[in-house]
Amino acid sequence: MDPLGFALENFDALGKWRSTSDDAPIDPSASFPDGTRFEGIAGLRTLLVSHKEDFVRTLTGKLLAYATGRGLDHHDLPVIRKIVRDAAPADYSWSSIITGVVRSAPFSMGSSPGDQGERSQP
Repeated sequence: MDPLGFALENFDALGKWRSTSDDAPIDPSASFPDGTRFEGIAGLRTLLVSHKEDFVRTLTGKLLAYATGRGLDHHDLPVIRKIVRDAAPADYSWSSIITGVVRSAPFSMGSSPGDQGERSQP
């Protein structure tokens, strides 16, 4: 399981808070390969806030992939960086990120279901 998942371990499959699992206390602490440690939701929140641009860049990539209905490749990285850069003055608000995705060339180019991940030609 990835380290971010351990911070959410206190939530069961339905999202209900729990302190134990199978009669054993839950340990919501984790560490990354670089040694960065955090514990629980508060630690996860602190970690994400301290890496805000990384989080927004990853979120933007996931939104762009979802919006275009295909996986991303190296051609999409400049687009993602531009969306994040343009959203920074608005403190990375949802509306600024979503507007950037919708106005991006990959989104406007679209793809058809038969493309199977290939880039559409204008």
